[in-house]
Amino acid sequence: MRWFGRLVVAGAGAVLARSALREVRTSPVGPALERTNFRGRPVTLAAGPALAAGAAAAGAVGAPGAAAGGAALVAGLGAGAVGLYDDVVGARPEQKAAKGFAGHLAALREGQVTAGMVKVVGVGAAGLAAAALLAGDPVVARHPRRQRHGVIGRGVDLLLGAGVIAGTANLINLLDLRPGRAAKSGLLLGVPLVPGPHGGIAAGAVGAAAGLLPADLDERVMLGDSGANALGALLGVTLAARTGPVGRAGLLAALAGLTAASERVSFTQVIQRTPGLRELDALGRRAH
Repeated sequence: MRWFGRLVVAGAGAVLARSALREVRTSPVGPALERTNFRGRPVTLAAGPALAAGAAAAGAVGAPGAAAGGAALVAGLGAGAVGLYDDVVGARPEQKAAKGFAGHLAALREGQVTAGMVKVVGVGAAGLAAAALLAGDPVVARHPRRQRHGVIGRGVDLLLGAGVIAGTANLINLLDLRPGRAAKSGLLLGVPLVPGPHGGIAAGAVGAAAGLLPADLDERVMLGDSGANALGALLGVTLAARTGPVGRAGLLAALAGLTAASERVSFTQVIQRTPGLRELDALGRRAH
């Protein structure tokens, strides 16, 4: 019976995301989201806020309680909103010089607050608020490793949870460099998370990503920072809800390592050089 409920939530995520895409594309802000992709084809970033809205709403409905539902809404909509800000403002010529986290820090040292830095802080704040809401969820609070900690331990656990949510959002965003790649990554990470008490949150995110994947692969839309951050943040909420302090610390270490590696290594080149990953990445993508 639980699987049927999760399928309903995933279906709702797909329907909501596709409906939101139509609304955003025809709204007054639609023209401002038009872009040209890496092959010079016209695409729209409207899929980003559409995914954020659909996934967050469906994930909140699929959550096991009000606290977890609130965490899904805050993480998905918050990360999606600051990602949209970066998509729009970050496209301005004066913003394009700063690349990667190191580039945003360098700009900040020179007195310039980049759209990317606003996104970093905003996603972190959304992750912290979502982790705080998760702490009030009965299932999360009953975790045996969590119950043995005092005030300081609970504070550290809260920061670890925020790091997992923000780090997962950033990881999915780092992969959004080719059509369908971020959505596929979200599906690969999210589907195994669907079982369990908080799997309904992941189901909403998975459904929304699956609903927009065909248009993404056909190079008609892009998730952008808005959609990729929202997708990752919602999966991060599910990961944080499933793990105790030790598990969160391990996840955060892995996410930090991948983020650091992305500053030195091109994930696109790694994928292209790795059999299996290369074919999966290209699966379903529009021919040249």
